[in-house]
Amino acid sequence: MDSLPDALIQFILSRMSNAKDVASCTCVSKRWKDSMPYLRSLYFPRNLNDNLTNGDTCDNIVWKMVSSMFRLEKLVVYCPFTSAGLISWLFIVGPSLRCLELRMDNLVEQEASIDKISKLECIGVAWNLESLKLWGVLMIRSPKWIIFEKLWNLEIVGARLEDPALSDALRACPNLTRLSLLACEGLRSVSIELPRLEQCKLDCYGMGNCSLSLVSPKLEWLEVQGCSWIKVPETQCLRNLSISNNFGRVYMVDIGKLDALEFLSIRGVQWCWDAISKILQLANQVKHLFMKVEFTGDLEALLPFPEIDFVEFFNSHPKLQKFDMHGAMFAALCQKNSLKNLDSRFVIPCLEEMMITVRSPLNAEQKMNTLESLVRYGKNLKKMTIRTLGMKSCHSSADDFFQEICRFRRLNRKIVSIE
Repeated sequence: MDSLPDALIQFILSRMSNAKDVASCTCVSKRWKDSMPYLRSLYFPRNLNDNLTNGDTCDNIVWKMVSSMFRLEKLVVYCPFTSAGLISWLFIVGPSLRCLELRMDNLVEQEASIDKISKLECIGVAWNLESLKLWGVLMIRSPKWIIFEKLWNLEIVGARLEDPALSDALRACPNLTRLSLLACEGLRSVSIELPRLEQCKLDCYGMGNCSLSLVSPKLEWLEVQGCSWIKVPETQCLRNLSISNNFGRVYMVDIGKLDALEFLSIRGVQWCWDAISKILQLANQVKHLFMKVEFTGDLEALLPFPEIDFVEFFNSHPKLQKFDMHGAMFAALCQKNSLKNLDSRFVIPCLEEMMITVRSPLNAEQKMNTLESLVRYGKNLKKMTIRTLGMKSCHSSADDFFQEICRFRRLNRKIVSIE
């Protein structure tokens, strides 16, 4: 290393970011110590305060290292810190900082009584940010942020939010292209209007009865969890859509055309059938479909899926290549009249892979007929996996049905497998 030019040493050492490693390198030699200020990234781990001595604090450690940097572009702080410490660092590196990631740890309302200014408001000093990621956030009052003109990525993980506070925070980030709100509780009605947004992940933690209104004409990727009412009118660019509700019901999905959609996933315990049928009708160009909804029904009663015509369903989704369906959807395709429109001219043109979860041995004959029809008419089918682990085995016909599935696998061993 001694024979290398300074520029090359700086380039090699710039690959480091962990604060403990950086501190160790400053003790190696004067050349290494002189190269440290050229680092572009610093990471302060959670356990930074484990070995502090002489009354030193994480705030002081971070300040000393940050203040020695010429042009810091990325700062990640997982160790405990105060608002006063945060604002002191950001005043130093704010103009050059591009990426900021903070473990806030202020989910309880104690910060206001300790600090005169909140940690959220301190972030406004870093007005040049392009990416902001926050963990453990309390946002029940609107943060007094300036407009982050350059911010394109915002991620909040583990938060207590109020609807007006979130709306005001998003208004301060008008040019976002990526937005992630994960494990967020307290939201009841989320309204998002971001003209440049391309990817959005929203995970509402709680009763599963949140409503979402999203207006983003460039949206390409949308994942929603925990919403009962969803309205997304501009979906002409949407390629990936995932909607799930593990704790509540999905009553309404009001979306625009899905001509560009390639992947669709719908999950949950109970969906209103109007919501399911509408989204399936609009997603007629989808290539990968994942369905794991157990019941329908508009009110408290849990109802099975209505009968679905086998021919009509696959004719309505001619580009479908991969289909993962669980018990309720499979049962709906196996009703008495589901196969009545089959004839020799019918073909499933693009289907290559299927994952089928069988939950009940009831109506075994019709289910076997449906499985055989999928193999017979799926001209390009390469793989069919039948999952039976969750099948109710207490029914007297379960063993006979499983034997039929095994026989079906033996006859189509190149395609069919059983889990």
